[in-house]
Amino acid sequence: GPTYEAIDAVRFIGNFSSGKMGFALANTAAKLGAEVFLITGPTSLSIKNNRIKSFHVTSADEMFKISSDLFLQADIAILSAAVSDFRPKKAKKNKIKKERNSNLTIDLVSNVDILKHLGSIKKANQLLIGFALESDNEVDNAIKKIKNKNLDAIVLNSLNDKGAGFNHDTNKVTFINNKNDLTEFKLKTKLEVSEDIFNEIIKLNDE
Repeated sequence: GPTYEAIDAVRFIGNFSSGKMGFALANTAAKLGAEVFLITGPTSLSIKNNRIKSFHVTSADEMFKISSDLFLQADIAILSAAVSDFRPKKAKKNKIKKERNSNLTIDLVSNVDILKHLGSIKKANQLLIGFALESDNEVDNAIKKIKNKNLDAIVLNSLNDKGAGFNHDTNKVTFINNKNDLTEFKLKTKLEVSEDIFNEIIKLNDE
């Protein structure tokens, strides 16, 4: 799902991610027999499965810290969350008053790139799978992320595909491994997409 980066006591920077893809992946992993750590940002979703242990976070920094800790125990890590790239440099403790700020400027700073950090500490026996949401030069940009972040594969979403991406029950993805092999899938439910993704991950794991 998303992360929320506080502006003041009541406002934040966020995005439209619903978390549905991540929850579908967690369910499919558990169905396949995995012990699952699900790190979720603020969503309306819930999950009940003895194989799934949920960790709730709000900000990108919180997600970074818990992801870094849990990654040390993981055989396979799939990073599907829509983590904010930026956060306000300093959040106000109180609500910003409109009357005093007819024009408001917010200074933003970069959040840690969680996927890149995990790629830098990844061991040979671990698989690291990322997600990329692109709108231009989609495949080229996704392949660059595989190399720059030391990934084993990436799941590409295109903003140009109808019925895919945020706040849909369906998704259309392309799975790209670190050998630049592409597997394109048709528009499907996110649960079906999660099954396709794991079929590809199992192939990687068997290599």
